[in-house]
Amino acid sequence: MVPNVVMISPGFPLEMAYFTRALAEVGATVIGVGDQPVNVLPDEAKAALAHYEHVSLADEGAVLAALQGLSRHVRIDQVECLWEPYMVLAARIRETLGLPGMTVEQTLPFRDKELMKQVLDAAGIRTPRHASTSTIAGIYAAAEEIGYPLIVKPIAGAGSADTYRVDSPAELEDVLPMIGHVEVVSVEEFIEAEEFTYDTICGAGSILYENVSWYRPRPLQARSYEWISPQTMVLRDLHRPELAGGIEMGHQVIAALGFAAGFTHMEWYRKADGEVVFGEIGARAPGARTVDVMNYACDADLFRLWASAVLTGQAAEVSRPYNAVSIFKRAQGAGHITRVEGLDHLLAEHGDSICVLDLLPIGAHRRDWRATLLSDGMVILRDPDLDRLVAMADRFGRELQLYAE
Repeated sequence: MVPNVVMISPGFPLEMAYFTRALAEVGATVIGVGDQPVNVLPDEAKAALAHYEHVSLADEGAVLAALQGLSRHVRIDQVECLWEPYMVLAARIRETLGLPGMTVEQTLPFRDKELMKQVLDAAGIRTPRHASTSTIAGIYAAAEEIGYPLIVKPIAGAGSADTYRVDSPAELEDVLPMIGHVEVVSVEEFIEAEEFTYDTICGAGSILYENVSWYRPRPLQARSYEWISPQTMVLRDLHRPELAGGIEMGHQVIAALGFAAGFTHMEWYRKADGEVVFGEIGARAPGARTVDVMNYACDADLFRLWASAVLTGQAAEVSRPYNAVSIFKRAQGAGHITRVEGLDHLLAEHGDSICVLDLLPIGAHRRDWRATLLSDGMVILRDPDLDRLVAMADRFGRELQLYAE
């Protein structure tokens, strides 16, 4: 029997279109529900959809009404969502229609960073000292209890948006106006360490694929200085001794949260003394085209591997012949891109290692580097040797420059 799968937001963000296509390629009949007009859906999503309900995803009642009406005419077997803001909505749909998959109760710890850490604390997993609050007085009280340096961020945010390191009461006073729009914030211990990810694709309660990425530098640092060219390095050798603690912690986190099927994206820290500390986890794929980087490391299609995992509980084994890295570029200056320097000699020397070269064209208006990690372009490189790839990536960071006026 061909499964009928509802895909929430099948075309936005852009990588959702590739997950939507993968569901159809693996054999599902895909029903899209989203707030994009059908004519602006990416071609990959449009071609994969058997039906599309155009409805505001922010209006839970409207979404439920649309799908309840549809379910009177078409059997709905499961609901998938990989865009963080609407994962609770997906769980609500499952509960309303009596479908398998994550419930609201199971989903909330992936969305609420304070609840997430409470669950993991109870499981004995090392998390940063933490508290959540919706008041300024609560922030000051948490800061006094936890101590400086600390991190202030939304409990339901994604990535490092609205996230600030605070080293003193004076800095906290400066940060408070910048987070005034955040309803509930998490105040937590700042962990001085290197930062990594632990990503999985799970099916039928088992981890079918796992990945570790290394952030160079840490995302919070990369968001603080415009001149930095942030890197996400997908590592070939998961048996490196320095990764063992983080991978073991990842297994413990997946078990503690009862995650059974889909993508997860976890961030963790490794301190200089070797201690590993949990960061946070989402029941979704990593963003900023990191799945593409993982694909190039594996010579595989992880969009399809995810689709197979959520539809059948099984997935083909993949090898990992390469390390791979994304380097995000930020133009110097403001306005429109006027020139690119350093590219020709890098292409001549490292062209065989370049998988993706996607820079804004001359004349395009540069993007707000604070609002998008993709910034003004990206390069993806790969190489079997990690030291060689690190050296290449650093050269692209230093020598490839975009200018705007």
